[in-house]
Amino acid sequence: MAGKIITVAQQKGGSGKTTLAANLAVALGRAGHRVALLDIDPQGSLGRWFMARVERAGPEGPGLDFSTASAWGVGYECDKLCRDNDFVLVDTPPKVDADLRPALRAADLVLVPVASSHVDLWATEGVLDLARREGRPTVVVLNRSRKGMRLADDVATATGALDTILAESRLANRVVYAETLGTGQGVAEAGNPAAKAEIAALTAEVLRHLPD
Repeated sequence: MAGKIITVAQQKGGSGKTTLAANLAVALGRAGHRVALLDIDPQGSLGRWFMARVERAGPEGPGLDFSTASAWGVGYECDKLCRDNDFVLVDTPPKVDADLRPALRAADLVLVPVASSHVDLWATEGVLDLARREGRPTVVVLNRSRKGMRLADDVATATGALDTILAESRLANRVVYAETLGTGQGVAEAGNPAAKAEIAALTAEVLRHLPD
C-alpha cells in the first residue's frame, strides 16, 4: 500500500512548519512506521536538521529517509518516496502562490501551523483557500500556545468559518522544541515529559484525520 503524504504549509514564515514536520516524523518513526521527509523550502531548514541528525546518529543511521525537490518536482518525488515509506512529510516555503499548489495537490492531509500571533492566523486563509481548491483536507495546529491566550479562542472561531479542522492537541511555547531541532532530534527522543505528551497526542490526532 502506498504511503500517506502530509504537507505542512503556512504563508507566514516562523510559524513552526519545520518544527512540526520534524517532530511528527520522529514520533511516527518511533511508532514503527517507515517515514520520509521532503524539503521543498529553498531555505533548507529541514535539510539542516536532517544533516545534524545524520551526524548525531553515526553508523546507526538517522532512522528516516530524506529528499529535496523543486516545487514542481514534488509529485514525482512523493510518488517515489511513497513506494518505500508509510508516511512522507513535506515541508514547504512560506508563501502562497502557484509554487505551493503541487505540494497541496500531492497531499492526503495538509497541516497549517499557527503561532502565537494574529498575523499567523490571518495568514492561514490563503493556504486554506488553495487547499480547498485542490480538494485537500486541512487541520490547523496551534503552535507556541500559552495558557489563557485569547488567540486560541480566535482560532477556534475562525476555523469554524473557514471549513477546516482545529486540532485539539496544541504545542506549547517550550524552549525544548528549538533545542532539539538544533541537534537533529525530536522531543519524543529528548524532550521533557510535557513536550513528549504534546507530540504524542498530536501525532495520534493527525493519524485519525488522515483519509483511508
